[in-house]
Amino acid sequence: MPAYLEVWRPQGAELIALDETRVTIGRAVTNEVDLSSDSKASRLHAVLERLPAGWCIRDLSSRNGTFVNGVRVDRDRPLHPGDEVRVGGTRLVFRSERPTPDPGITEGADRAPDLTPREREVLVALYRPAATSEVFAEPASTREMARSLAVSEAAVKQHLAHLYVKFGIDDGERRRVRLANEALRRGAITLADVRSAHAGS
Repeated sequence: MPAYLEVWRPQGAELIALDETRVTIGRAVTNEVDLSSDSKASRLHAVLERLPAGWCIRDLSSRNGTFVNGVRVDRDRPLHPGDEVRVGGTRLVFRSERPTPDPGITEGADRAPDLTPREREVLVALYRPAATSEVFAEPASTREMARSLAVSEAAVKQHLAHLYVKFGIDDGERRRVRLANEALRRGAITLADVRSAHAGS
């Protein structure tokens, strides 16, 4: 059974299966989790996203904030079975049969590696498409990153190679996507950092 949300409404709990990779929550009826009856929720309030390590939730600059177990979310927040999410005036409970996101990942592995200032700039450039979007879909290309940083593509590729090693990204397809997911999951960068860095650019 996939992970699901218990959405507690005045009439009782509604179960919503999380069978997509991205699930939006908010007052607009176009959201997968429609909270149109909750006046405290923003139209596009938060998003749940399935990453390789498991599900996480992100607040989308909502008016009243998003809370997990009573703590306000200020960056991508991994979810664990039983976590209580508060969106506006609505209580949601995350349910999953897996007790942990990934039994092969230790607490030490979850910590972000030390990054040089330039490596951090490369990560920010990697997320540049997210600076003007509510959700992150596809990272920037090497050419786009080079143009953003005013360096050569070879230099970008060299920094990416170092980042792949630091984040444990093996050879294979979609390495930039996997790097982007790992950087978010381990807190090396947030989409708020990206939008702040690209504001006015």
